[in-house]
Amino acid sequence: MPPKKSRAILEAIGCEVSGSGPAVKVTTPSWRPDMHGSADLVEEVIRIIGLDKVDAQPMSRDHGVTRPVLTDTQKRSRRARRALAARGFVEAITWSFIQRDEATYYGGGSDLLELDNPISSELTSMRPSLFPGLLAAVHRNMNRGFNDVAVFELGQAYRDDTAEGQLLLASGVRTGAAKFTGSGRHWSGRAEPVDAFDAKADVFAALTMLGLDPSRAQVTRDAPAWFHPGRSGTLRLGPKLVLAQFGELHPEALARADIEGRAVGFEIFLSNLLAEKRKARARPPFEAVDLLPVRRDFAFVLDGDVPAGDVVRAALGADKALNPSVNVFDVFTGGNLGDGKKSLAIEVTLQPTDHTLTDAEIDKVSEKIIAAVKKATGGEIRG
Repeated sequence: MPPKKSRAILEAIGCEVSGSGPAVKVTTPSWRPDMHGSADLVEEVIRIIGLDKVDAQPMSRDHGVTRPVLTDTQKRSRRARRALAARGFVEAITWSFIQRDEATYYGGGSDLLELDNPISSELTSMRPSLFPGLLAAVHRNMNRGFNDVAVFELGQAYRDDTAEGQLLLASGVRTGAAKFTGSGRHWSGRAEPVDAFDAKADVFAALTMLGLDPSRAQVTRDAPAWFHPGRSGTLRLGPKLVLAQFGELHPEALARADIEGRAVGFEIFLSNLLAEKRKARARPPFEAVDLLPVRRDFAFVLDGDVPAGDVVRAALGADKALNPSVNVFDVFTGGNLGDGKKSLAIEVTLQPTDHTLTDAEIDKVSEKIIAAVKKATGGEIRG
């Protein structure tokens, strides 16, 4: 379109055009509040001359395969959603602001995170956790007769008004008998209520989907106050990097949301996860092992306060060449063990790759496992 004709059209609809050349300044009329930018001016010119008179021009496109446009955070968020949905959760989207006293209870409540113009007197503070919104959603479901609820949300939480204080979380809540294996009553037996190990399994499954190995992390007992003490934990990589918090929710937190019964939950700190390593696009060839695995049981006498996770990590690191897997299958207290002692039994599976293990090799690995557990926990093999 010739510049003179475009200028004449804009002036005819009430615009003031000043300047000359390829770039001009256009002031829109006061009675046209729908015109905000240059795209609106183009639209007006096309509307007057007719869209059928504008020649179609293909957009330029680079040859070859289009490069990915999603960021690592976006990819990680999508994988987390798929992982939690695959475990039976239903995604919820709740308000990013909550009551001031709720924000204070969940570690927030700062004046810096108060809204200047809230939409409601009950929605005045930016949320420091996703639990208040999820528990409110659970409460509404229970009021409608749905007692076995499994909901999750992936969104932002706010600890302060800085960029570092804005966290990306993936949180979930299970109530009633909403286990991963199925919810509700069943003819084969009594439905078991959810427990802290259900929340732990959800965290481990999501982190595995995100490319992390949860077995390398450490579970500590310093979960926040809105978790039940002794039935919760914090998953850490080192003393400072917190990956997730999980466990049974405190009765006080449930009472604040007017929820009866038991509920478990978790929060995964996606913004705290380490950056993923760039991997080659080609997958390694599949290696099928035709050798039978070797299983051995070990029972250790430990102090009563020694976590089972310490025993598992020590056994896993005894001989990594055989790719061991460890399963805790028995805990025993009392009897002739003495006060403050417990017996912890583990099953260690060894997978040879190139030859069948001899008795001498198996005994050597067993000695390594016993020595590693003793060094890490002070436990003795039970006679």
